[in-house]
Amino acid sequence: MTPPAPDAGAGLWDAGWYRFARRLDSPNFGPRPEAAAVDLVVVHSISLPPGVYGGDEVQRLFTNALDWDAHPYFKSIEGMQVSAHFYIRRDGGLWQFVSCDRRAWHAGPSSWRGRPNCNDDSVGIELEGLEGGTFEQEQYEALASVCAALAQHYPIRHVAGHEHIAPGRKKDPGEGFDWALLRRNLGWPSGWFPQGSC
Repeated sequence: MTPPAPDAGAGLWDAGWYRFARRLDSPNFGPRPEAAAVDLVVVHSISLPPGVYGGDEVQRLFTNALDWDAHPYFKSIEGMQVSAHFYIRRDGGLWQFVSCDRRAWHAGPSSWRGRPNCNDDSVGIELEGLEGGTFEQEQYEALASVCAALAQHYPIRHVAGHEHIAPGRKKDPGEGFDWALLRRNLGWPSGWFPQGSC
């Protein structure tokens, strides 16, 4: 199934904000390059501290409000200023921190589709989870829903993990992520996904 043409889902969006996500503005963003075509979704995983779920530490990290003294692990990331466009909790709850019209700070040094600097033309989606671990059905459902909505409003033609755009540097979401399930849920061509993932 090929997604509808961009802007078919314009009613779902308001200046890059998705109407079905809980909004929490991050200061960690910037403008996209003028010629950027938002055609890539990057899937990540995150939990703070690693393997601990259900708190508000990720939201605090993305809004520069994390107490670096609250857990020993936080000292290793102290001062980090990062963001993602979306964050999907274990129960499928969806948060948005940056307008998809803007450049979030989620990819770091990266390259995909023969282009460097994936932050410039991608949407970053963080799943609450541990790198290499498994994810919940509710998360796959929420991820597919937001990907489908993105493809109705932006020229999405690629989906990759952080591990694919920054190999050797990043390993998330990792081997526990079910790429074949995401592809089935979306009905998108296999060529839109990392080679050998589906």
